[in-house]
Amino acid sequence: MQHLLSNYGRLIRNRRYFPLWLGQLVSNLGDTLHYIALVVWVYQRTGSSLAVAGIVFFEVVPIILLAPVAGVIIDRLPRKAVLVTADVVRAVLVLSLLLTNDQLQVYIVVALFTAASAFFNPAVSATLPTLLDADDLLAANSVSWSTGRFVQIVGSAAALGVINQIGPEAAFVFNALTFLTSAALLLLLPVPQGRPIQARGWRGFLTDARDGLRFTSQDRFVSRLVAVQALASLSVGATSALLVVLAEEHYALPPGGFGSFILAIGVGALLGPVLLGVFVRDYGHPLWLFGPYVVRGIGDVLLAVVTAPPLAWVLLFVYGLNTSSGMVVYQTWVQRRVPDAMRGRVFTWLDVVWNVMKIISLGAGGWLAERAGIEVVYYIGGVMLTLSGVTGLLALRGERLEQFKIADPS
Repeated sequence: MQHLLSNYGRLIRNRRYFPLWLGQLVSNLGDTLHYIALVVWVYQRTGSSLAVAGIVFFEVVPIILLAPVAGVIIDRLPRKAVLVTADVVRAVLVLSLLLTNDQLQVYIVVALFTAASAFFNPAVSATLPTLLDADDLLAANSVSWSTGRFVQIVGSAAALGVINQIGPEAAFVFNALTFLTSAALLLLLPVPQGRPIQARGWRGFLTDARDGLRFTSQDRFVSRLVAVQALASLSVGATSALLVVLAEEHYALPPGGFGSFILAIGVGALLGPVLLGVFVRDYGHPLWLFGPYVVRGIGDVLLAVVTAPPLAWVLLFVYGLNTSSGMVVYQTWVQRRVPDAMRGRVFTWLDVVWNVMKIISLGAGGWLAERAGIEVVYYIGGVMLTLSGVTGLLALRGERLEQFKIADPS
């Protein structure tokens, strides 16, 4: 544990990493308040699980439409400019929620906000390996996730009071300020300029897009990962989006009680990468990629079975614990296996596949929740997610990433 904390401290003191880490930390706090406020806001006004699913639908569609374009831009333009511009645009869009009068306007703002995020999030994932040595990459992903989940805990706790005492509008203002803070910090980031553009104009742009799709579909690791991610997204799209419905209908919690579910996930997600670093010495086995799917799938089924909120908190804690550790390993595998010149396009194509299946899951899940009950959505989703984890283990059977084998610090 002392060795792990020493690594975390060394990374945070790294001037090539600190601005990115701090900017994401502040932004994650605002995002947590914003997310809880937005879903509660819509559900209180409509009382409809389909309306809540509609928010997530409009969060997904722009990624599907723009991700192929975003990936090429991330790999062609200076990544610092992409990151800063996306943060400023998102700040303006979040503030515009204060001017919305109906549900359609909220959906439009959500769609535009997600369009900016379609550039920002893959750009962060693609940029990190250019700032750090290969040996620090896994630790950097871990510290980003752990500290990000810490502020999720703080944000979830704060959301209960903010929503009930002040209103969701305060969360939107705060989130806009965090985006502006992140943009200012990113200006300090020493991001390399990137590769020279060989072919300009639309012809060169389309060539780059085709090259990214070709690599994604032909690389042994990436192509198999895409297939498993598609099945996993089909499983969890509805269960993730409709957690607020589960909290209010199945567990009979008040509107602010949904924040306690996010809090439980956040606590588990905070500890997941830490425990992974303390107890696991070999990250190169597919078990650490796909085992979390199996654990979460079983947990989703149990969430629909139990009715006591404390038991749900335990299950959601485990959900956060294993999902965050699996996500850290997933990020690092992709970052290490994909060349820098191709990384933005691969991450965005992975986003496209994930979100196409998420839309299908949302439509089916919202319809099923209205007619058969939210519990049925979690039964089916949990079983499918378990199967996706098993599929991943079989698809990458024998795959090894020996460079992830961590020497015993003792």
